[in-house]
Amino acid sequence: MPADSLDHAGTQLNRAADHPPRGSVTGPVEVRRSSRRRRTVSAYREGGRTVVLIPARMSEAEEKRWVGVMLAKLAAQESRRVIGDGELADRAARLSAEYLQGRARPATVRWVTNQNTRWGSCTPAEGSIRLSHRLQGMPEYVVDYVLLHELAHLLVPGHGAEFWRLLEAYPRTERARGFLEGVVAAERLPEAPGEATD
Repeated sequence: MPADSLDHAGTQLNRAADHPPRGSVTGPVEVRRSSRRRRTVSAYREGGRTVVLIPARMSEAEEKRWVGVMLAKLAAQESRRVIGDGELADRAARLSAEYLQGRARPATVRWVTNQNTRWGSCTPAEGSIRLSHRLQGMPEYVVDYVLLHELAHLLVPGHGAEFWRLLEAYPRTERARGFLEGVVAAERLPEAPGEATD
């Protein structure tokens, strides 16, 4: 398979490889061949695509087989991690009780697919909280932070000192904010950084 370019780590970048999506996978699949990679195969999500990393010496038949294996593996991992709206509402109630003395009581808490520039939103007048589907599959402490952030908005609408005081009780606030900032920064990169070693 011809490569579009070669990165500094000796990785061939094949854009939009012709591999059909499997499981819940949607979007293009990009296969990256690395001369440093000897035996291992890995895959991850990057924006709207799936990136599969394989050894450069792998045949096209092996590539096709491994892409299928990795897409199925990612889909299985993601299906285990996604929680429904009911569980999300239960988590909101638990977080409100633990960190906000139970004062934040949302009427609805749900996942939405139309929030691509923000992680969550809240309408205090309606008592509704919406979390972006992009959070699905992220670490639980990150989802909990965004949920707690929106719960705090039911009590304090803006981002002033009183609002941030409410979030001080959550021990992973800074870690979660750093994680989300990292995700945003990575989405702006033209390509994911190559692996230093195999």
